[in-house]
Amino acid sequence: MSLWPELELLLPDVAKPARYIGGEGGMLRPEHHHSKVAWLLTYPDTYEIGLPNQGLQILYEILNEASNAVAERAYAPWVDMEAQMRSAGLPLFSVDTHRSAADFDVLAFNLSAELVYTNVLNCINLAGVRVRAEERASHDLLIGAGGHCTYNPEPLADFVDFFVLGDGEEVVSEINAVVCDWKQAGKRSRHEVLRALATVDGVYVPSLYEVTYEGAALVSVVPKFDDVPSVVEKRTVADLSAWPYPKNQLVPLTEVVHDRLNVEVFRGCTRGCRFCQAGMITRPVRERPASQVRTMIAGGLARTGYDEVALTSLSTADYSGIEEAVAVAMSGCGAASSIGVSHEPVPVSVSLPSLRVDAFTVGLAAQIQQVRRTGLTFAPEAGSWRMRKVINKLIDERDLYGAVESAFYQGWRRMKLYFLTGLPTETDEDTLAIGELARKCVELGRVHTKNPSVTVSLGGFVPKPFTPFQWFGQNTVAELQRKVFLLRDSIKRHRGVQMKWHDPRASLAEGIASRGDRRVGRVIQDVWEQGGTFQEWSEHFEHDRWVSAMERHGLSLDWYVYRHRTQDEVLPWDHISAGLHKDFLWQDWRDGLNEVGLEDCRWTPCYDCGACTGYSIEHIVASAVPPAGGSQGTGQVPTSYEPLAAAKPAEVKVQLGVSGTKATS
Repeated sequence: MSLWPELELLLPDVAKPARYIGGEGGMLRPEHHHSKVAWLLTYPDTYEIGLPNQGLQILYEILNEASNAVAERAYAPWVDMEAQMRSAGLPLFSVDTHRSAADFDVLAFNLSAELVYTNVLNCINLAGVRVRAEERASHDLLIGAGGHCTYNPEPLADFVDFFVLGDGEEVVSEINAVVCDWKQAGKRSRHEVLRALATVDGVYVPSLYEVTYEGAALVSVVPKFDDVPSVVEKRTVADLSAWPYPKNQLVPLTEVVHDRLNVEVFRGCTRGCRFCQAGMITRPVRERPASQVRTMIAGGLARTGYDEVALTSLSTADYSGIEEAVAVAMSGCGAASSIGVSHEPVPVSVSLPSLRVDAFTVGLAAQIQQVRRTGLTFAPEAGSWRMRKVINKLIDERDLYGAVESAFYQGWRRMKLYFLTGLPTETDEDTLAIGELARKCVELGRVHTKNPSVTVSLGGFVPKPFTPFQWFGQNTVAELQRKVFLLRDSIKRHRGVQMKWHDPRASLAEGIASRGDRRVGRVIQDVWEQGGTFQEWSEHFEHDRWVSAMERHGLSLDWYVYRHRTQDEVLPWDHISAGLHKDFLWQDWRDGLNEVGLEDCRWTPCYDCGACTGYSIEHIVASAVPPAGGSQGTGQVPTSYEPLAAAKPAEVKVQLGVSGTKATS
């Protein structure tokens, strides 16, 4: 039954009521039936952040295509709407048909950032379900979660019934089949369905594991039953072409982030940036065929009416057919006729998230700026060549300056450079090098345009599970703040350079949630009970809530966040597998400390990281030839960089011949 009559009365008193009304282009109104499993797919952040999430939209379509499932969507209500809902006694609801969460069988979350964890608890509570899994009855919703953060599920283990590791396209149907059988049997035993779910490859059920500690140290996480796996392996979709989703992307009625057609061109990354969890856990690389990319672009533009396309991946310029894909997108119709869609060509702009500076050429720049400039963000990550060797982002100054100048040459006037601070072995000289690099970029811009500007965006480094840096002890809040202010003060002297930075105190909270063991769950619950929702929003984040909660539960910030880990230490995620050998990660950690870089394994001999061999999946690429920047360069910092000045366009491509190596994540 729809709650709309009651909900509609609340909307005049809340900000952005369009967050709650649904009605988007592409929205489904599935028919619920007792023979079908009902999923409420929930993004634990606001509607405008969550709606564009492609993972949620993909599962939404796959489940609704199945004969034994229906799926609707929910998002975390903003604080004003939550207050109104609690006052009126209204529960969490779907935006599709405004059904109560109680009408569903599974409440499933997408976890893409650790600071949403308190929102997860809040949504569970709003759904009318007990927050702690051990207190739930058989008739209660099953609580599931997927996404990158599930590679350390332990901080949420007391609240989530099951986690899904890796790609969800195949495993979601297997989970649905198990839940469907349980539902048809009358939901007799919650323990029974959890035991069955634990036998599905890629599914982790934390209540079926025994955790042992000795003092502060974690000793083991082992299964309680013989049929429960000791190590849960991630799921990997081998053939991306078999899953051309979303086929009908949602088009919102109100403003959202990334409001454009999104087409995933490939999944995975082997650039090997040592700080990047996404690049490590999504291996191997699987490219979508160029013909399918063309069809998805053309069909998507025709259906949605968008005039902007984002070609998404972890390193979009690495895609073998990138220039062709950009050309098709900008044509405004492309292959539309081949799928039975006809419309007049319209000017279409293209954005390429995750641009690597060593693969950004003048040719690419010339293509994407024809309609409108959608903004450029490059991510050198570190200011000095020494630090880039440590983190294995082997972009030398020639790579960066060539990309920046090619952009200014093509007419851009503003760009953003993203950096991390608090990286292993970082010195003040490395920190100050960020400002110097930005200053030189502005100088290059002045050759081609008036008043060029470069914005330095600085984030505090948080080591993540399944990266070579997982053993590194995070910088303290005070140290991160000192480095931020050191760089800020130096940048003040550079005309045309601006700086923005992430709150180092939020990096502390992220460190607690991302690398904690199961005991950290009590801290997350404490922060939530103290009113700490929307912790990723600066106006709601409160550092003291996290510090005091740690103190109340006798947990040490130094132990969980600041100390270095040892090689033989049991890590909270050791019973989870991202397909990477632990000894490979350890050796890569040691290589980082020794400033030794590794080439991209797509174009070099295998390093036996485990991602391909462990799953019998090879890298799937459309070309045997590395893209620009894909092969190892000299590894040397050029002694000088000569600006292009008044070079002719035909000459520019030659002068910018990219020699770069490793990049982005």
